[in-house]
Amino acid sequence: MTHLRHAWRVGLLACLTAASGWVNASGLQVAPVGLSLKASQNADGLWLSNTGDEVIHAQVRVYHWTQSGSGDQLAPSSGLVISPPMLQIAKGDQQMIRVIRVGPPPNGAGAVEDAYRLSVDELPVDPKGKPGLRFVLHYSVPIFVEPVGATSPSPQLQWKLQRDGQHAVLQVSNNGNGHAQLATLSYIDSAGHRTEVEAGLLGYVLPGSTMQWVLKPAATVFNTAGTLEVMINGQKTTQNLSLAGRSP
Repeated sequence: MTHLRHAWRVGLLACLTAASGWVNASGLQVAPVGLSLKASQNADGLWLSNTGDEVIHAQVRVYHWTQSGSGDQLAPSSGLVISPPMLQIAKGDQQMIRVIRVGPPPNGAGAVEDAYRLSVDELPVDPKGKPGLRFVLHYSVPIFVEPVGATSPSPQLQWKLQRDGQHAVLQVSNNGNGHAQLATLSYIDSAGHRTEVEAGLLGYVLPGSTMQWVLKPAATVFNTAGTLEVMINGQKTTQNLSLAGRSP
């Protein structure tokens, strides 16, 4: 199983092909950056494109995604099938990847959204006659399968802010039937002073899970009552929160 710091971020893996000092960047692009399959939907797709100057070789794998006290956990899964799992994309070309649900969607009383991660890895290739440091790309794409009877799965979040030495720790629990993507966090204290907590993606909280993050600003920023602004699944929301007391 694999621990992820940010579940859907792009990682750059360096592959040293020679001792030269220049860098050859990849042109692998993936769109969209996430998929949601309705309970009645058996398949969907995403596109891999090559905006670079060379042929790209890539491998696509799928993992079942859960969360525990130690963070994000990935395990090999046969719940989804990927076609094709291995591919070659010419310069300026693109390739559709089919994501096919094999088993039934989540069903029954209390059923919640199921979660997967699609791992797209560019394979390093020794470019003939072009020595140097070559970067290859890794994408981790979230895929969600909606439960039967849920027209729009949604999270129900509980928030807690705790002190850990000089740092503040944000704990978020999700009691809903859909995931929560948390991004673009700011804290506004009682005097109206705004502090950026996270400019980009903080992470996800899957249904039935609790996640926590050590926040970048010092704990003193959160000592007085204030408001946390956060984008949840692309929608801006606010939450009364501070180290002085728990959220309502």
